[in-house]
Amino acid sequence: MTERKAIVLLSGGLDSATALAIAQHDGFRAHALSFRYGQRHHIEVDAARHIAQRAGVEGHVEAEIDMQMLGGSALTAAIEVPKGREAADMAEGIPVTYVPARNTVFLSFAVAWAEVLEADDIFIGVNALDYSGYPDCRPEYIAAFEAMANLATKRGVEGQQLRVHTPLISLTKGEIIEWGVALGVDYGMTRSCYDPSAAGEACGECDSCRLRLKGFAENGRSDPAPYQHLAAA
Repeated sequence: MTERKAIVLLSGGLDSATALAIAQHDGFRAHALSFRYGQRHHIEVDAARHIAQRAGVEGHVEAEIDMQMLGGSALTAAIEVPKGREAADMAEGIPVTYVPARNTVFLSFAVAWAEVLEADDIFIGVNALDYSGYPDCRPEYIAAFEAMANLATKRGVEGQQLRVHTPLISLTKGEIIEWGVALGVDYGMTRSCYDPSAAGEACGECDSCRLRLKGFAENGRSDPAPYQHLAAA
C-alpha cells in the first residue's frame, strides 16, 4: 500500500470511474482532473463531478479548454455520430469520434498538476483491446508520453520519475466492469454515450454505448445507466 498522491483523469465514463476506484484501492490519494473541452454535451462532466464527490477524492479540477475551435471530430463539431456499427466495423480504421490529440492535451494538463502537487503518478482509463481504434489509447503511445514527461519536467530531470498507469489497457469491457463491480463502482452514475439526450439518456447505438452494453452482457448484468430506448439497452 502507498500514501502517494495520484492524478486521475476522470471523464465521467465507465473506464475512468474504474481507474479512479483502482487508484484508491491501491492506496493512492486521488486528485481527479476532468475537462470541458468543447464537447457537444456536458453530461459526462456532471457525472464526473458526482463520481468524484462520492469517491471522496482529495481534490477535483474541472479544466476548461476549447478544442471545439479546431473541430475535426464528431464530439466537437457538426459531424454525425456513427450508430449501429458492428464490432468488426469498429475495429477498422480510426472513427470520426476520435478527437485529435485529446489524450496528449489531457495528459499534459495532468503532468502540470502533478508537478504542482509533487505527485509522480497519473492514472488514465485508456483501453486498447475492446475500444474504437483510437491511436492515443495504445500502449506504445502511453510509453512514449511517459518518456517525454520525464524529460520535460523539473521533477523528472531531478530524478523523480513520473509513471502513467493504465490498469485497463489490456482488458475487455466485460473484464473492466467485473473489476469495477468488485471495487464497488456505481456504474449507474457513469455516462459514456457519444450522443446522449438533453436529459442525459444514452442513445444505445453509438460505438461507446454498444461496447458498454456488450461488456455488461458478458457479465450477465443490465447497465444501470439510463437509456433513451430500453429495447436498445
